[in-house]
Amino acid sequence: MSETSDKIVELKNVSLSLDNQIILEDINFTLKEKDYLTIMGSNGGGKTTILKIILGLIRPNNGCVSVFGTNPCQSTYAGKFIGYLPQHIKSDLKFPINVFDVVLIGRYNGLFKRYSEEDKQKVIEALEIVGMENFKDRQIGKLSGGQMQRVFLARALVRNPKLLLLDEPTASADPEMQQSFYKLIKVLNEKMAIVIVTHDVSAVLQYGKSVACVNRKLYYHGEKEGALGKLQDAYKCPIDLIAHGVPHRTLQEHKYL
Repeated sequence: MSETSDKIVELKNVSLSLDNQIILEDINFTLKEKDYLTIMGSNGGGKTTILKIILGLIRPNNGCVSVFGTNPCQSTYAGKFIGYLPQHIKSDLKFPINVFDVVLIGRYNGLFKRYSEEDKQKVIEALEIVGMENFKDRQIGKLSGGQMQRVFLARALVRNPKLLLLDEPTASADPEMQQSFYKLIKVLNEKMAIVIVTHDVSAVLQYGKSVACVNRKLYYHGEKEGALGKLQDAYKCPIDLIAHGVPHRTLQEHKYL
């Protein structure tokens, strides 16, 4: 990536089909340093798939993907600058591992060597950022859901990423925890770009900078103030249902699939 360019992610004409089913079609957008992009759309509309394409976990059938100047499917370079918090984290809550060691795993670089003192200091710093430093010796399975989410966020932050990807990070949190989490993300946005997948319209209006409305196609990509009129097109259901968090799926008669 050029030192003078602030463009860190670019998707050009990206399309993906799996098992003869179209998942994404002709997706185009860019992300710059310290952007805060919220991706919204119907269940199964391809939102999480976009994150996985940026991570290099899925290779699109067509189009070009550039992340920090490289193709993430062909190089591990971009991964050094990305923190990722998936929606579902598989973890054995009975496994005897404490919070400190869970976050320390985020410093693993694939080489067989001992963790350094710098690695350990980065863990403490990450835990302080998310307000979990006093729980560093707590067994991971003894945390609440909200506390656990903050620990895994710390693990995503421990490598000092330039881009943070979040997939439905507050889906199981209570309203108070959701507000606290979004306020933290807004502070993090002062140092890094944020891409968050969510159905929370109120969070978009209050915290995000720009919105991408996706349901196989990209219906809108721009400032949040212009997005609400396009959300209903992307979700294929009334906007008041989205805003009140009513569970739904795209109505069959409106599907493009």
